[in-house]
Amino acid sequence: MTTNYQLPRLAAAAAIVVGSLAALRAQPPAQPGPILTVPAGFTIERIAGAPLVNRPIVADFDDEGRLYVADSSGSNDKVDKQLTERPHRIVRLEDTNGDGRFDTSTVFADRMMLPEGAMWFAGSLYVAAPPSIWKLTDTDGDGVADQREEWYQGQTLTGCANDLHGPYLGPDGWIYWTKGAFAEQRYERAGKPPLVTRASHILRRRPGSPAIEVVMTGGMDNPVDVAFTPAGERILTATFVEHPQLGRRDGLIHAVYGGVYGKTHAVIEGHARTGDLLPVLAELGPAVPAGLTRYASFVFGDGFHNNFFAAMFNLRKVTRHVLEPSGATFSTRNSDFVVSEDRDFHPTDVIEDADGSLLVIDTGPWYKLCCPTSQLAKPEVLGGIYRVRRTGAPAVQDRAIRELAMRGGPAISPLAQLLKASSSADARRNAVWALTRIDAPDAREAIRIALDDHDESVRGAALHSTGLWRDAGGLSRVGEALESGTPSIQRSAAEALGRIGDRRAVPNLLAAANAQVDRILEHSLVYALIEIDDPAATRAAALEATSSRATRAALIALDQMDNGALAPDRVVALLDSADPILKDTAWWIAARHAEWGDALAAFFEARLESASTRRAELDDLQQKLAQFGEHPGIQALLGSIVERAASNPERLTALRAMSTVARTRIKVLPGGWVAPLVHVLESGDDSVATQALSVIRAVPPTKEASPALSDALLRVGRSKARPLEIRLGALGAVPGGLTRVDPDLFGLLRTSLEPGQPLSVRSAAGGVIEKSALDGTQLMALAPALQDASPLDLPRLLRAFDRPGDDGPGLAMLAALREAKSRSSVRPDVLRPVLARYSDAVQKQGEALLTSFSTDAASQVGRLEALLPAVRDGNVSRGQAVFNGPKAGCYACHAIGYMGGTIGPDLTRIGQVRSERDLLEAIVFPSASFARGYEPIVVRTRSGAVHMGVLRNNEPGDDVVVATDRDEIRVPRGEIVDVQPGTVSLMPPGFDALLTRQELADLLAFLKATR
Repeated sequence: MTTNYQLPRLAAAAAIVVGSLAALRAQPPAQPGPILTVPAGFTIERIAGAPLVNRPIVADFDDEGRLYVADSSGSNDKVDKQLTERPHRIVRLEDTNGDGRFDTSTVFADRMMLPEGAMWFAGSLYVAAPPSIWKLTDTDGDGVADQREEWYQGQTLTGCANDLHGPYLGPDGWIYWTKGAFAEQRYERAGKPPLVTRASHILRRRPGSPAIEVVMTGGMDNPVDVAFTPAGERILTATFVEHPQLGRRDGLIHAVYGGVYGKTHAVIEGHARTGDLLPVLAELGPAVPAGLTRYASFVFGDGFHNNFFAAMFNLRKVTRHVLEPSGATFSTRNSDFVVSEDRDFHPTDVIEDADGSLLVIDTGPWYKLCCPTSQLAKPEVLGGIYRVRRTGAPAVQDRAIRELAMRGGPAISPLAQLLKASSSADARRNAVWALTRIDAPDAREAIRIALDDHDESVRGAALHSTGLWRDAGGLSRVGEALESGTPSIQRSAAEALGRIGDRRAVPNLLAAANAQVDRILEHSLVYALIEIDDPAATRAAALEATSSRATRAALIALDQMDNGALAPDRVVALLDSADPILKDTAWWIAARHAEWGDALAAFFEARLESASTRRAELDDLQQKLAQFGEHPGIQALLGSIVERAASNPERLTALRAMSTVARTRIKVLPGGWVAPLVHVLESGDDSVATQALSVIRAVPPTKEASPALSDALLRVGRSKARPLEIRLGALGAVPGGLTRVDPDLFGLLRTSLEPGQPLSVRSAAGGVIEKSALDGTQLMALAPALQDASPLDLPRLLRAFDRPGDDGPGLAMLAALREAKSRSSVRPDVLRPVLARYSDAVQKQGEALLTSFSTDAASQVGRLEALLPAVRDGNVSRGQAVFNGPKAGCYACHAIGYMGGTIGPDLTRIGQVRSERDLLEAIVFPSASFARGYEPIVVRTRSGAVHMGVLRNNEPGDDVVVATDRDEIRVPRGEIVDVQPGTVSLMPPGFDALLTRQELADLLAFLKATR
């Protein structure tokens, strides 16, 4: 969220010996604010706050040392309202007496949409305010921007406003920014089809050109800040790079040209791939990384020169990242630099000043839009700006030097002479960057001098520049770099060759692929072949390849070219190759061609027969079968295996593949699966029956198949010889639910609800009852069970009372609710539709009951404050037992490490990002705030059905998948009338009433310890 490129400090003092970072000390702020900790040998002070700036978000310096700061109004209104009202502003701060603290503030621009980036360039401030980037200029010198130009139209604005961050000025003179949010955007391209994309990206364009280029593609939700290495490599902070699991989520990325990163997600389909997704540079956990900068000065000492510093919003810290060459990319050493235990400290940006100090922007606790910490936090607490200095460091003023290349720099001739004669690698590299900005053949000719430079960063910059300008004049020297350079130089050379696009480079690229290369270099070699886009040359070179690695590169490139014409038989022949490289390559390619199902059916059948005793191989086959499950030929094969398999491992493999296909790829149960599923349901083998039930529950049968399937499920449900879990699972899978519940079945269900039953049994019984047509007598008998029902089970049981009839069941339901242990978990959106079935008198009693349950925000605060002292000093071991135990059943919805459910957020590192008070609020008032990706929605269909839950899938053309508190529901897109955000969490309230104070204290202790 900053302008991160800064030329090295040519006037910087000599290196300073760095003290030990082991000892940390707290620095008291100059004004009231959070206590911040920095390494020994450093100081930190508050240099700006209210009233100069209230809630700073991002900032950048101009070339006179004035700081332009995006200042939030504190609004968390919906983004469309903010776009209309534009309540935010940009302020310009100045230090008029030179003491290092800002003392004057001018409103440079008011009425701004939420500003998410600031860059000073060539006399104007560029601000990302989604959906656009604005160029703000003060033409009359009064300190106020009187000219506003919409420099870039981003086209989309989604609910979290994470569509756009930036811009960032690269050392190459291009302006970079990031696209997120998975909203579709369209870009026209000269001589090419339009780019239509929903993926996340780093995008760029030259300052004076409208043509936009994609630098990187991703399945991460929110790419944020881009900073640059001395050689022009892009380092990116991003959130949700992975699906939250095992505490992993956000990351630091080396954004290699053409790379595809992040989660496996439909938005990346259609973008050129070179193999598996590229790895992150550093895994950050649930950190919400924001601002990023490269420290270009020597003032902190040699060990800090070219380190990267990142602001971690969620973790309340600024981290230090030391990049070290590792093959064609980097490895990182990560450590804390500025840390606060204050829950109101939320750093959003970090930038370097011209004197070598580091500025940290703390926005404060106002921001809740799609990134809640606590909806009950103190909104009046404002942010501030802090300066980190090295103790005893000399003053350095070199802003003019930093801005030299940004203004265009000197003429070509002196720069070329500098490249030839200077002994300073920094100076030679800066000359390359200055020449890169000059659109002239002589400038590009001069840059070729640096292609032979002995310093790797200078050569890397020259290769980057040669590729940007598509300078074919440097082809031979770039080819030499590809042949003899380090892996990093080879990668830069491959990027340049791909952009130059000369088919003569194809043999050289495949020759480079012959060697043992890492994943990043392999990517750049393959991506260069894709960009050159010459199938004939690639195919010819592949035939002459001397290694399987080169063949792999050629096959992937041909597959990803628009006209590569890669035939399925060429790939299927390699699926059983003895060469593991070719085998893996063939599977990777085949997995992207569901239409090859017929060619693969015979192969799978033979493999299943030969692999029936090898579990690892069967698991692998199961995943691969599921990838092709949409194809009729594979569906027929799966049904055949289930019906006639000679062994259970083979049958279970097919059933597990069916289950995956049913959950993710089809809308109706294939007719050819019904008879095999009925067969194994009644076979008496419980492990097979369990898998068959998972298939049946995942997708509805056709009308024609429904009776036969229902009859088989009822037979299993009534069979006293089968285990209770199997019986309940079968009854719960009956299409449409039970239309009649006989006394024996009702007795089974009622017994299964008893408090002593395992959580899984109670939950399964509740699911059956919810969809069953109980008569009035049965409902009256069911009502007492509401008193002991858990917060998770109670909503399911209440829905059973949504039946027409007299008021008796309704009155019995309300009487039981008044005595229910989990009564505070009763949700209006669940109870009101049920009450509507009864008379006005019953409805009136129900509304009175809901009123007694409701709690306003003020009383929520009071209740939390009263609870906190009573739930301290818990025991971690006992808390783990509460988390995993049947009473709370947290594990059913939440995962910690490898264990637990996926309905709710992963809690592996929750203790890092949530305070004790926040955790207590989430347990007692779960609807006060929602974790990203788990926000509730309400889906209404043409038939009048209403589905409330969490969005699991919302891809164009597909069904919308909603995870409810009991199941996943697939809703055909054409049936949807309206989708609105919900206000009630799937996690019910009331656990503070269900658990004793000691159990609640123990649970909190356990959650705080999960770091």
